This record gives sequence, structure tokens and C-alpha cells, in this order.
Amino acid sequence: MSSISLKTRLSDAIKDAMRARDSQRLSTLRFLFAAVKQKEVDERHELTDAEITAIIEKQVKQRRESIAAFEQAGRLETAAQETAELDVLREFLPQAATAEEIDAAISAALAEVAKQGVSGGPAMGKAMAILKPALAGRADMTLVSQQVKQRLV
Repeated sequence: MSSISLKTRLSDAIKDAMRARDSQRLSTLRFLFAAVKQKEVDERHELTDAEITAIIEKQVKQRRESIAAFEQAGRLETAAQETAELDVLREFLPQAATAEEIDAAISAALAEVAKQGVSGGPAMGKAMAILKPALAGRADMTLVSQQVKQRLV
């Protein structure tokens, strides 16, 4: 992991996009930077990389939902624009976890939950509480949650 903060990387990417006159990339980066700044104002402190990653994840999730809705409505041009924004946002997330890593993390979390003697519905929440920080920004947590649910049945 690089020692440069996520906020600095974001700021540098905005400058690069301005120099390259890449207006679509620039608007996505500015939108993200504005969200980070707003959160800093609201929270009254400088955000950590983990907090910024959470904002990016939220934006990624919104884009995925928008893409699905636009494609369903036959608005492929708008969906393509959202996809381009999604690609820009993904650059700032940590390297995606492999299917094997996700599987291993789920197995470890379920083993930990079983060791605590928790089963059924509460096991799902406990397992997700273990997995969320472990896979934050590296996996689609909706899919992880579905996998955990399947394995608990």
C-alpha cells in the first residue's frame, strides 16, 4: 500500500484530469472530492483513508444501481456514462479481493462465529461484522452477504 493518502491521490488525479482536459473524468473526481470535503465539514475532522474508502464504496454502489436501472429502461447512453464514472471511482478502491480470498475470509468468519456458539440469524450479523472491515473496499459486500447467507443455511 502506498504511503500517499487517498485524499492526496484524489487531489493529484483532479489536477491531472484538468491538465489532460478530460472533462468527464474531472467531473467524477470533483464530485467525489466534494463528497469527501462535505463529510469532513460535517464530522469536523480530516477523514482517514478508511473513511474515504467508505464514501467511494457508497458512490460505487449508487453507480451500479443506476447502471442497472438505466439499462432496464433502455437508456444505454446514460448507463455508459455511469459505467465510465464507476471505472474512475474504482481506481481509488483497494485492489479487489480474489474469489479465493473472499471464500477464505467467509470461512474464517463463520468459524469464529461458530466458536462463539452463535447460530441462525444472529450468526449472519456477527459474521458480517467480522467481514466488513476485512473486505472493505475490496469486495461487493452485497455479494459477500449472499454467500454468507447461503453457507449458514
